[in-house]
Amino acid sequence: MNKLFNIKDKVIIITGGYGVLGSNIAKYFVEEGAKVAILGRDEAKAQAFVSTLSTTNAIGYKADVLDKENLIAVKESLISTWGQIDVLINAAGGNMPGATISPDDTLFNMSIPDFQKVTDLNLMGTVVPSLVFGEYMSKQGKGAIINVSSMAVPQAITRVVGYSASKAAMENFTRWMAVDMALKFGDKIRVNAIAPGFFIADQNRKLLTNEDGSLTDRGKTIIQNTPMGRFGDAEELNGAVHLLATDAGKFITGTVISIDGGFSAFSGV
Repeated sequence: MNKLFNIKDKVIIITGGYGVLGSNIAKYFVEEGAKVAILGRDEAKAQAFVSTLSTTNAIGYKADVLDKENLIAVKESLISTWGQIDVLINAAGGNMPGATISPDDTLFNMSIPDFQKVTDLNLMGTVVPSLVFGEYMSKQGKGAIINVSSMAVPQAITRVVGYSASKAAMENFTRWMAVDMALKFGDKIRVNAIAPGFFIADQNRKLLTNEDGSLTDRGKTIIQNTPMGRFGDAEELNGAVHLLATDAGKFITGTVISIDGGFSAFSGV
């Protein structure tokens, strides 16, 4: 195996690990020989997902990404079990109806409480795990943090105001933490993000597809603005994540990699 891409026996934490994107990443890394910890608020779902992996190299934890003490307990358990933490993938995130603006509504009717909840989940839900597990990496002297951003950051995509703003803040935090870690703890700790384009998941399925599987008007607009002419497959995130998690990406930090079929490059003209 090429040592640059070697992930065997690396300990990888994935928040939101039983979600659509997180679960695909988890399956991939288990198949590549890594040890994977699945974190999520629903312990039953975490354990059920781990059972599908048919391996002793996966553990499920009940964990709230906004609860620092909870995450510290998970960290201590993982270190006791596997002796190290090599990679943190912050895949937990989401949106809420009140922080989304419908076509016949205006920004002024947005729910402030829902906007705050979305901000907490997408921004603080990345910040808190990054601080808890990143501190361990700083003492260990090495590690990689990979955050999950969105195409809703570089341009204003209608409707998803709360999600867009919180992911934009999270991207800035990614760059900030990358710089701080490199300056203070050396070149073996890296912080990056991926920015998926449009993938079908539970949280956006009704926005993009009708019940009969045909595209909604919004879905059609997205495909028209995606040069590859299709939605992404969750498995298509794995290559970039693998790069950022291993020595193959050892001089990459503070960056956001778009995985979007050309969406961010296309002017629509």
